Amino acid sequence: MKTFKSRVVYAAAHVVADPLADNTPGSPAKVDWEATLRFRRHLWSHGFRVADAMDTAQRNAGLDWAATKELIRLSAAEAPDLVACGAGTDQLTGPADLTDILGAYLEQIATVQEAGAGVIIMASRQLAAAARHPEDYHRVYGRLLAEVDRPAILHWLGEMFDPNLAGYWGSRDVEKATAEFLTLVRENAAKIEGVKVSLLDEAHEVALRAALPEGVRLYTGDDFNYPSLIKSGSHALLGIFDAIAPVASAALTALDDGDLDAYDRILAPTVDLSRKIFEAPTFHYKTGIVFLAWLNGHQDAFVMVNGAQSARSLPHLREVHRLAARAGLIADPDLAAARMRSLEAVYGR
Repeated sequence: MKTFKSRVVYAAAHVVADPLADNTPGSPAKVDWEATLRFRRHLWSHGFRVADAMDTAQRNAGLDWAATKELIRLSAAEAPDLVACGAGTDQLTGPADLTDILGAYLEQIATVQEAGAGVIIMASRQLAAAARHPEDYHRVYGRLLAEVDRPAILHWLGEMFDPNLAGYWGSRDVEKATAEFLTLVRENAAKIEGVKVSLLDEAHEVALRAALPEGVRLYTGDDFNYPSLIKSGSHALLGIFDAIAPVASAALTALDDGDLDAYDRILAPTVDLSRKIFEAPTFHYKTGIVFLAWLNGHQDAFVMVNGAQSARSLPHLREVHRLAARAGLIADPDLAAARMRSLEAVYGR
């Protein structure tokens, strides 16, 4: 199986909804498991590790805990050494205190570890709501890191991806939050394999990367500036790699070979596409990701859990199609054109 030498690279993967099931908003998620696993095999074949059960898989956006547990079990069973999974607190309903939050996190960490996958400790909406001081984050995360059976990845997801996470680490001031985050990482460095940061701020990421303890990787989650950040030294854990895996694989191979001109040339056309998919409101980016998987024949229907296929407009999707074609990311133009025509027919075109 293909692997990359110069960077550790994860693609955050989407789930494929069962197109004939009730996946309307608020309904329990019904997933086409075979199509979902087939897509992960596609990512592995291009050299990517898979970050599963993350926000790209619609955590906190329709993928309930019952479906998440099954996703973790099935994905890890296929390739445990190539899978890391998100552990959060989204099984909680209603108000929660720090004890509840800690218990929910520990349940999910145990689920991931029992499956044999690596642990990604996700940012928690419930913790953001319950924490009153930075010390609350230190106390919860310190306990979680004491429980992991191998070093974990910490996930800092910015409020553009989830407004409920505003003020994470105890402050809405990014510099103050960063100071608390770095203190946590330095105090627990032996239990932290890396940190995944999704703030869409290139200068901040470069400075944070330089400040991390030796041996702790910075995984960029910046779907706007990933080419320059990876080239300058960040590893990657990105939702956009779900959509651009073949081209990104070629670019990363060029990086391994030291051919920076080819790396830049290959990835450059993908940036406009990524910026379109992740445009505000950024948290609807999953719609574009699934749309491209459908256009490229990786799934039979443009349907998502929680009815999220309706989160972007037809003009938006048309532009995603155009930019993907320009970037060389449409595997079968005739199939994609036919599927685009069928979608437009639904809209009355």
